[in-house]
Amino acid sequence: MKPVTRWISLSLLLVAAFSAYAYGSSTSALVFIILGMLLEGTFWIGLLGKKRH
Repeated sequence: MKPVTRWISLSLLLVAAFSAYAYGSSTSALVFIILGMLLEGTFWIGLLGKKRH
């Protein structure tokens, strides 16, 4: 994956995680808080995961 595509994907994951956290927090919907946690976990795995050359 090209570095630009990787960073765009990771940025979108982080925005989606924050959005899910915000919606879950304002409506007390546990499903969206869990979704935010999953999206954030995916972000960190993508950020800190092994780089393939």
